[in-house]
Amino acid sequence: MNDSELLQAGEPAGAAVQSPTNSSHRILVVDDDPYICHLSAEVLIRHGYEVDAAADGAAAWQALNADRYDLLITDHNMPRLTGVELVKKLCSARMALPVIMATGQLPAEALAPTPSLQLTAVLPKPFAVDELLDTVEKVLRATDNPREQLAPPPNWRSQPSAVGLRL
Repeated sequence: MNDSELLQAGEPAGAAVQSPTNSSHRILVVDDDPYICHLSAEVLIRHGYEVDAAADGAAAWQALNADRYDLLITDHNMPRLTGVELVKKLCSARMALPVIMATGQLPAEALAPTPSLQLTAVLPKPFAVDELLDTVEKVLRATDNPREQLAPPPNWRSQPSAVGLRL
């Protein structure tokens, strides 16, 4: 895998921003929009998560086979391998990994033929930084504590919130 396919997001600038409760969680962020991918990764890093970033689904699949992750955050509309195709590969390989689909349009038609494909959460684009962090925290908390149930995805066709930076 070359550097243009998998981008190391790096470490937090200072130890003061790293949270010990998040440091054990590894996240793979996948988006073909380099700005969204980088900004999402940086936000997560500043909140103490270990983050890798991939520029498309094919690069993400390589990363998923090379390393262990606690969470996958993926866009859907990407070249080489879409987000839904990536999730299908996860299921086929029996990789148990929570998935947040961060997308402007939920690919219901692509998900319908395979009812066993279940996304852990949907994060509608554009999203605010606080929405990203809140969704990640809820998914990881539910994964760490399987008894805790996630609420169904919000009505993501509603008005976007005006709170925080929108990605």
